Amino acid sequence: MERHNIDPVYDRNSRVLILGSFPSVKSRETGFFYGHPQNRFWRVIAAVYGEAVPESIPEKRELLLRTGTAVWDVISECEIKGSGDVTIKNAIANDIAPILKETGIQRIFCNGQTSYKLYHRLIEPTTGIAAAALPSTSPANAAYSLERLTECWRVIK
Repeated sequence: MERHNIDPVYDRNSRVLILGSFPSVKSRETGFFYGHPQNRFWRVIAAVYGEAVPESIPEKRELLLRTGTAVWDVISECEIKGSGDVTIKNAIANDIAPILKETGIQRIFCNGQTSYKLYHRLIEPTTGIAAAALPSTSPANAAYSLERLTECWRVIK
């Protein structure tokens, strides 16, 4: 079993929660979300908010907090081969209750279908809060250009 090793990013001003499925190998190595250089998450978030693309972890954290965007993942622990969501088995959910309690989260979005399906099955029954699925920013989602992703993701603003 792989364990999630990245703390959620949020503060009392967070209004939107974005949940991925489980950190990629690269993200687990770097210790921060969306660490693979080909993942378009940071480019999309920057474009949605009209900001420069953050490079360092402190810059990424600051962008999220400045825009009221909380980020974490649905899964706390699972069996996974590499970084592929399709290989996830025996997923155990993260407890998002503290985030909801300590913030003003008004909407929850899932980065991709895997996180959406897992959220719906593992977390929504306890929170009672529906989430919306957004197209994955993963490089594996080649059907979406950066421009198309950005347009879809504008709903978080």
